[in-house]
Amino acid sequence: METRKYLEETNKPLTPLLAMEEAARCLLCHDAPCSKACPAGTNPSKFIRSLRFRNFKGAVETIRTNNVLAGVCARVCPYDKYCEGACSRCGIDKPIRIGELQRYLTDYEKNINMKVLDKVEATKEKVAIIGAGPSGLSAAATLALRGYNVTVFEEKDILGGWLSYGIPPERLPQEVVEDEINYIKELGVEFKTNCKVGKDIKIDDLRSKGFKAFLISSGIQKGKAIDVKGADLEGVVNGVDFLGKAKTNKGDVKVGSHVIVIGGGDVAMDCASTAKLLGCEDVKIIYRRTIEKMPADVKEREYIQSLNIPIFTGFKPSEITGNGGNVASFKAEGMFDGSAAVELTADMIIFAVGQEPEDVKAIVDVKVDGKGIVATEDCRTNVSDVFAAGDIVEGDKTVVQAVALGKLAGESIDSYLAGIR
Repeated sequence: METRKYLEETNKPLTPLLAMEEAARCLLCHDAPCSKACPAGTNPSKFIRSLRFRNFKGAVETIRTNNVLAGVCARVCPYDKYCEGACSRCGIDKPIRIGELQRYLTDYEKNINMKVLDKVEATKEKVAIIGAGPSGLSAAATLALRGYNVTVFEEKDILGGWLSYGIPPERLPQEVVEDEINYIKELGVEFKTNCKVGKDIKIDDLRSKGFKAFLISSGIQKGKAIDVKGADLEGVVNGVDFLGKAKTNKGDVKVGSHVIVIGGGDVAMDCASTAKLLGCEDVKIIYRRTIEKMPADVKEREYIQSLNIPIFTGFKPSEITGNGGNVASFKAEGMFDGSAAVELTADMIIFAVGQEPEDVKAIVDVKVDGKGIVATEDCRTNVSDVFAAGDIVEGDKTVVQAVALGKLAGESIDSYLAGIR
């Protein structure tokens, strides 16, 4: 099985010369629309200005003090939706490549072993964070830098949440995730893995141990099941599970010779590219709506097309047929034309039709909506000492938004504990 391409980062970094040339294209806008559009407040206008005038240290400091997961966001943030989409150069030619400049600077930070954030003595209250995904990590760093004694509880054995279990290494190498987490560890944050709050330990137990505030940042990593005849056959897998196994096993997973991915979001695109890069020549995507309504990022769709992966739109699954208990073919019917139908040879079906949260009430009795999403106001729940952030609350479900919510949660917890103090 070929894993080299899967493990290699697809996008290559800018060279120093190209980075300087790109920074020189910046118009140095007084109102800085790019900075206003960044959910995490990374302030692109400031770090680009510093880079333009060769103040590399100042540029890195601006990035890292605003976003503790800057190296991660530099690779996976949908910049065209945020800072680059707001760039003033859009009206002239094309936006500044802000994401690539941020990556260049965070790589520079690592290469020279630069340290921006320093550990603060933990003299304040104990805070428990449930979930080591991007929002939990962001909140942990925010609180640690304010002098809190922070412990992150993670039910799995690898930290990072969706960063480690969902985003393929061709987009986000695991070493980048681990570098960012080690940075947070050096700030004094303690991590406990293989510990599920609500099962292995209760919130009341943690309260008795002196924890004064709690943040639920457990994410939405449970793949939705779909009711289709033949879904119980060998070879039918969930997209979330497929991506997690592939990344944690460094590509050493079984992939079929004829793979069909069901779904139209970024997870579906990642499943398709992962199967292709792991050696499957015949990968297809089936999506029930039109191409214009696909929720996947446009750049992700373009990348899929560059891998010669066809997308069948306007079809919904009708049946999976088997042979000897294994998947043999896939049938779909038209969404808009009742007479339309397609039957494709398949030995592996990957369902990537969305995720849902696990039962948060098993952790604590907070108010949730019909979809299990926690109701919050500035990350505060209806339980006074419990807060929530990340995908488990309403939002646009991007990594940078999770980072922003983690920062807000940290500030809200600080305000709450300061008020009690």
